[in-house]
Amino acid sequence: MNRSAIRELAFQLIYSNEIQKDKNIEEQIDLFLLSNDIKSDNAKEYINDTIKGIEENKKEIENLVEKNLKADWKLERISKIDLSLLKLAIYEIKYKEIPYKVAINEAVELAKKYGEDSSKNFINGILASVIKELNK
Repeated sequence: MNRSAIRELAFQLIYSNEIQKDKNIEEQIDLFLLSNDIKSDNAKEYINDTIKGIEENKKEIENLVEKNLKADWKLERISKIDLSLLKLAIYEIKYKEIPYKVAINEAVELAKKYGEDSSKNFINGILASVIKELNK
């Protein structure tokens, strides 16, 4: 299983957690791994680390998203799919030191697959602003 496929699985679980708002992250991860028959140690490690890392840094990640929205936008206005993709990409860039070009490209590709027509441009724009802010 390649990193893109593993990242897509992580995104699916992030999205599921956005919808369910279940606070038992450990249980959600275990159920997800089991129900998707994920046996790869790389995939398990990446998903565990990513989901827990996003949860631990949730406030900071959401603040970065909110600061880079247009003036009349609020976090609640963003679709759950777009928000999940933004959280994943920002976590990878800020906490995992994944090259920002890779993280942005992967998020945009997932947005094309799962999001609305405008999602890829929206995500690209927000992440570009976040990168500028992080590089200050």
